[in-house]
Amino acid sequence: MNNYLDNNLPVAVLGAGPVGLAAVAHLIVRGFTPLILEAGRHVASNLESYRHVRLFSPWQYNMDKAARQLLVEAGWQSPAFDALPTAGEIVDGYLKPLAVLPAIATRLKLAHQVIAITRAGFDKVKTRGREDAPFVIRAATPDGEREYLVSAVIDATGTWSQPNPLGANGLPAQGEAALRHRIGYGMPDVLGAERQRYAGRRVLVVGAGHSAAGSLLGLATLAEQVPGTHVVWAIRGRQSAGLFGGGEADGLPARGLLGMRLKALQQAGRLELHQEFRIQSLAATASGITVRAEGGGPVIEGIDEIIAATGARPNLDMTRELRVRHDPWLESTDLLAPLIDPNEHSCGTVRPHGHRELAHPERGYYAVGAKSYGRAPNFLMATGYEQVRSVVAALAGDLAAADDVQLELPETGVCSTRQVEEGEAAASACCSAPAQEQPAACCPADALAKDQGKRGCGCAAAAPVTPGKRACCA
Repeated sequence: MNNYLDNNLPVAVLGAGPVGLAAVAHLIVRGFTPLILEAGRHVASNLESYRHVRLFSPWQYNMDKAARQLLVEAGWQSPAFDALPTAGEIVDGYLKPLAVLPAIATRLKLAHQVIAITRAGFDKVKTRGREDAPFVIRAATPDGEREYLVSAVIDATGTWSQPNPLGANGLPAQGEAALRHRIGYGMPDVLGAERQRYAGRRVLVVGAGHSAAGSLLGLATLAEQVPGTHVVWAIRGRQSAGLFGGGEADGLPARGLLGMRLKALQQAGRLELHQEFRIQSLAATASGITVRAEGGGPVIEGIDEIIAATGARPNLDMTRELRVRHDPWLESTDLLAPLIDPNEHSCGTVRPHGHRELAHPERGYYAVGAKSYGRAPNFLMATGYEQVRSVVAALAGDLAAADDVQLELPETGVCSTRQVEEGEAAASACCSAPAQEQPAACCPADALAKDQGKRGCGCAAAAPVTPGKRACCA
């Protein structure tokens, strides 16, 4: 074990989401004592906020190996690896059972919002003896502010609670703060808990990522059910192949299906799309919100509600007194930036990385998970699991294991932005993909057909199912 950890203090894990709890599991397996500080009143509070959303990746890629080991030893039954869970199912079936294990529950402190991290007796300027001093974590708790001494810090606080604003220049749009009560950030449950907010309204969705696509599809379903619901979509760029994802070629079929459904909506005229629309200002009028583009450009009028699916950014304030080094534009860990820059990479082209790429000048502090990626949107949960395995091995002094960074992901198409050409999808349209969200569908092409009121590729009893396969065609 590294000398600077030989002080019998716990290792702090900030955030009790999937990556944070995975870090805790690895710490326990390695013999460390964790201290888990979670800002929410329950574990995985960020996932809870979009528990209705079905994830693209199957259970296989959403569970950490060390966490599974602890759960299985406690008698837990693992879900089927190839099933696609919702965010809520991840919370209820995996993270909550993990959090109540005695080794974790006794070290978990909920409603503890970390305010700042520093070194005991050292401000940012002082050097001599710095690495031997424990970290001090100041947190806002239900009983007031409290400080904790720890030997190392694994920061898995994520970015979801820090949504990007609507303004195209990175600042809030003019008028955004005043209209915040009419803006939903992230992925609101438009077909469930927040149905009444959006039903019968003219709703603008801003953003070109998968979160935006999910909200658009939910609103399109709501529009079928409730007359007067209109779906408007604004993107900063132009329509391109990347806008609709990898289709049938996507290594995560549910993600490919999302783009296929979205493209079908646009082609059917059920989606009002505004391209190259860079928002400058919002203003409330008698007929609804007026949204203006930069430079006196186009205007979108009569909007009742806005969904901002514009991504998120890390909270860097808490580490102001630490010696951290961030990439100047991604706000990611500095050494990680060239590997993840979304101008160059999708998550399918990010090579595996571990403690060396995640290290900061402040020895013993690591940002992991989505926070390590800063503003880059191409993070995968499985990547975070491998990050924390490597980091904890490094803390234990097992550099051979820490440097042996490997990542198991779908072989092709992860975060693919290549649009499938017509005819190519048909060639692979049916029996090569697992069942999707549509209850009666067995593959993306079939689910898309059912969305359009068609029979799909044979599941409606028109053709026998191939024996021994989850297939839709003979």
